[in-house]
Amino acid sequence: MRKIKVGLVQQSNTADTKANLYKLAQNIEDVCKRGAQLVVLQELHNSLYFCQMEDTQNFDLAEPIPGPSTGFFGELARQFGIVLVTSLFERRTAGLYHNTAVVFDTDGSVAGTYRKMHIPDDPAYYEKFYFTPGDLGFHPISTSLCKLGVQVCWDQWYPEGARLMALQGAELLIYPTAIGYESSDIPEEQERQREAWTTVQRGHAVANGLPVIAVNRVGHEPDPSGQTRGIRFWGSSFVAGPQGEMLARASRDAEENMVVEIDLERSENVRRWWPFLRDRRIEEFAPLTRRFID
Repeated sequence: MRKIKVGLVQQSNTADTKANLYKLAQNIEDVCKRGAQLVVLQELHNSLYFCQMEDTQNFDLAEPIPGPSTGFFGELARQFGIVLVTSLFERRTAGLYHNTAVVFDTDGSVAGTYRKMHIPDDPAYYEKFYFTPGDLGFHPISTSLCKLGVQVCWDQWYPEGARLMALQGAELLIYPTAIGYESSDIPEEQERQREAWTTVQRGHAVANGLPVIAVNRVGHEPDPSGQTRGIRFWGSSFVAGPQGEMLARASRDAEENMVVEIDLERSENVRRWWPFLRDRRIEEFAPLTRRFID
């Protein structure tokens, strides 16, 4: 049987990026001591979620790839002999920035990158101000462990990206995330949103016969503009199996490191039982490339 152990690091952040990096390193070491071979971090883990307001000074948080963070996380991957999935604010050039996942292999080298394709622009999530949509497409990243279908946060609501990753041989679907509650929503609405977030990703697992790993941040981060009461990130990082079965789920309100074993061979059997890829009517799907069908 082909099994791997995955470490999920769900943590809260402060405005002190050096302290955040130190905490990340400690948490990575913790899951590695518990046997993790693949470690996944949350979206934009080096800093606070700065997209709650539009401020040009926040571009100072961005850095080139390769750069200081790729050096830092590459060394951690090499030191612990792990595949490491990170999420960085990329400065491509002056005035051009991306929300970019960088995957490191066990020798510390960059195995590949993915630039977030779907960019939200909602109250408290003003990402279009900061990030240019990705231009690398939906392509899995090959590592010494397995082939990873990495996307980022808002991408997780769209079935097309997950399908394209699966069609190119991804063995896992992975989503670093930063999502939470708007404090004015009633508790029932908050819970509907959290469950919708979980359900849609479990649907990607079922539709593609692949495990899904989603790692969210946790804790309350105030809105620097004072226009809202900030975001309370709902944690709930999880791993679902290829039939959408919940293998593990973290707390909604506490920092937590999880190590979860995934059987990669199970996807083969699930796809034999439910051969969705075989039965796809691909000759009828061309209209999907249209924005809307009148």
